Amino acid sequence: MSKLPMMLTCGEFEAFLFDYVEDRLSGYARFKFEFHIKACRDCRDYLAAYKKTMALGGQVLGAPADPVPADLPDELVAAILAARDNDADGAPE
Repeated sequence: MSKLPMMLTCGEFEAFLFDYVEDRLSGYARFKFEFHIKACRDCRDYLAAYKKTMALGGQVLGAPADPVPADLPDELVAAILAARDNDADGAPE
C-alpha cells in the first residue's frame, strides 16, 4: 500500500496490532491505525483473523486465572513454568 500522509504502512500496522487490540493506543495512534484498516483490505482481513485466533485460543486454553486441571502431570506444569520464566528473563530457549 502506498504511503499517504498520516497513513501507517502495513509493517507499522502490524507493530501496533497488539496495542490496538488491547486498547493501549493513544487517540492519534488509534486514529491512524483505524484509517489504515479502512484503506487496506489485507490488514483488515489480518486484524479479523488475529481477533478470531485470539478468541479461539481463549476458548481452548481458558483464562490465565483459571485453575490448573487436577489431572495435569506435575512434570508438564514444571516444564511450562520453566519455559515461561525463561521467556520472561529473555534467556534463550
